[in-house]
Amino acid sequence: MNMKNQTILISGAVFMALGVLLGAFGAHALKNILSPEMLAVYKTGVEYQFYHALGLLLIGLIGFHLKSKYLSWAGLFITIGIILFSGSLYVLTLSGMKAIGAITPVGGLSFVAGWASLLIGILKQKYTFE
Repeated sequence: MNMKNQTILISGAVFMALGVLLGAFGAHALKNILSPEMLAVYKTGVEYQFYHALGLLLIGLIGFHLKSKYLSWAGLFITIGIILFSGSLYVLTLSGMKAIGAITPVGGLSFVAGWASLLIGILKQKYTFE
């Protein structure tokens, strides 16, 4: 799959907007429902969603200056990571299904793969200095 710069930027913006909504939902609607421990888990999902949504915006912008298939992979892996990592934490806290927590590390590995893909794309780039 080839994620184009515009698609990566749109994904980043959508995940940022959802992060604001989910963060507000957690802060207002869930603070009296969830235990402090589960609220902390939920907040971790929101935090990682924000960090990586910002990363998607950065990767999308870099893609306009650095042409590399690895940036497409980075965008894809980060997107998958947000869905699996943050998404599993949301489902875990809202449903109580502890088994869903087994998906969270897969999302974390996807984040690592995304950042590694960005690194490879940067390292493989041929730079000319004028």
